[in-house]
Amino acid sequence: MNNKEERRLIKLPTVMELTGLARPTIYLYIKKDKFPQCIKVGSSSFWEYNEIQQWIADQINNRNQLNR
Repeated sequence: MNNKEERRLIKLPTVMELTGLARPTIYLYIKKDKFPQCIKVGSSSFWEYNEIQQWIADQINNRNQLNR
């Protein structure tokens, strides 16, 4: 991953597409500290791309740990 991509901010529709999660689920997970916090810019919410990628990787690792 190059540095530019690591610092890229993405909006909720992209987060939903990457994770397969619905909007209410994302905000529920945020409330439960189970998902990266959004970054507020004015009235818009953004997420850092690499944090979402890391969350996805963590979910895969957790699944793999359970299957051992």
